[in-house]
Amino acid sequence: MTTESGTTDQPTSPAGAPTLQARNSAACWTATGVSRGHEVIRRRGFLAVRGDERAGGRILIQEPDLDPGEMAEVGELVRRAAGPVIVEDPFSSTDLSHLGMRTWQMPIMLRLPGPVDAPALDVTRARRPEDLQAAERIVIEGFALDNFEPHHPGELFPPTLIEQPGVDVFVASVDGAAAGAGVSVVADGVAGHYWIATSSAFRSRGVGRAVMLGALAHLTDLPATLTASKLGRPLYESLGYTVASPSTWWASA
Repeated sequence: MTTESGTTDQPTSPAGAPTLQARNSAACWTATGVSRGHEVIRRRGFLAVRGDERAGGRILIQEPDLDPGEMAEVGELVRRAAGPVIVEDPFSSTDLSHLGMRTWQMPIMLRLPGPVDAPALDVTRARRPEDLQAAERIVIEGFALDNFEPHHPGELFPPTLIEQPGVDVFVASVDGAAAGAGVSVVADGVAGHYWIATSSAFRSRGVGRAVMLGALAHLTDLPATLTASKLGRPLYESLGYTVASPSTWWASA
């Protein structure tokens, strides 16, 4: 469900985008971790979700100046993880090269409040377990989440995920068939978008655009952030997002 928009004291400018993204991503992964029954660890400089062998771990850097104790704890979380670990650093300030992790960068993009067009396809909020299962199949395929294969319904998107404050899962359909999906999270007056994916059977048919427009239709009074892939960036730019700053990602071997 989508919560009241609330307020935020973070600047909605390119300079403030890393903090906006950091906080929203932490809200997204807190909700995900809680819904999966995984441990959520909160520190001043980072938030971590300790998953199982298939889900792996996620670490969200929350401040650009981790202290030595926090750096040591991040290292231990990576080394002792049951499965693969991804670390997201919106500030691009934390060097984890000593952990033998591969790294890459993607842009944080920011959209200021404003109207959007209606989607050309049918886009609905997932309310039923079968809707969530359709969404997670699309996301697993679209993001090549091989660690979630074979598919266990409800593992990526548990039914309780959409009961978490501010979390919505959207599904776009073509002729009644689920074709695209995405997750939106509202926290502290800022919207964030995650897992925007299209089924391979429906690519190049405007499905990703429809998912985004369907989600944004309920969020036009809020600033919104996301981290864009190379392929997704042109779509987001066409929807009014602008590149704010680079985000550095790290993944365990």
